[in-house]
Amino acid sequence: MKFGVLALQGDFREHISALNHLGIAADEIRSVAELDSIDALIIPGGESTTISLLAKSTGLDKAILQKIKSGMYVYGSCAGMILLASEILDGRLDQIKFSGLDITVRRNGFGRQVDSFEKELTTNLGEHFVGIFIRAPLVQDVGSGVDVLASLETSYGPTPVWVRQNRVMATSFHPELTKNSLVHQYFVDLVMGKIS
Repeated sequence: MKFGVLALQGDFREHISALNHLGIAADEIRSVAELDSIDALIIPGGESTTISLLAKSTGLDKAILQKIKSGMYVYGSCAGMILLASEILDGRLDQIKFSGLDITVRRNGFGRQVDSFEKELTTNLGEHFVGIFIRAPLVQDVGSGVDVLASLETSYGPTPVWVRQNRVMATSFHPELTKNSLVHQYFVDLVMGKIS
């Protein structure tokens, strides 16, 4: 299986490094032809509007949408979560959404850049790790087909921060900015068929 990271904007290099740390090679994806050469895609954190506009300008918006519909494995962190959501609150009207996850997210729902924080999280897998939240999206609703793998206690109550629906998963935090490989290992195991 061949992995790629959308490399239009954002912290794509950090995701590639995280995969490399696990012994997985990953290509930088900037064109439809490059997208067609991979089996699994990571959409990085960054600025969701900018990624959206660049994806439209390269034709990757329609190509990624079609790949998700066809069953490609996709993981999005932060901005990637926003783009994978079925409903985006506080986004631009022309912002793309791939609707790979039946979730409603609010852009910058945890606050602005100055409100960034780190928090220890416990997953439903029994693992503990620190999540880094930078202008993170807030998941306000999840559909019945969505598995919540980790939540954060907020003023709203338990708030999902790591979700998965079939072959698509997303985090509102940035695991690529830590040395903990739990999230990337989970995605690799999912792609390799070690997780059903």
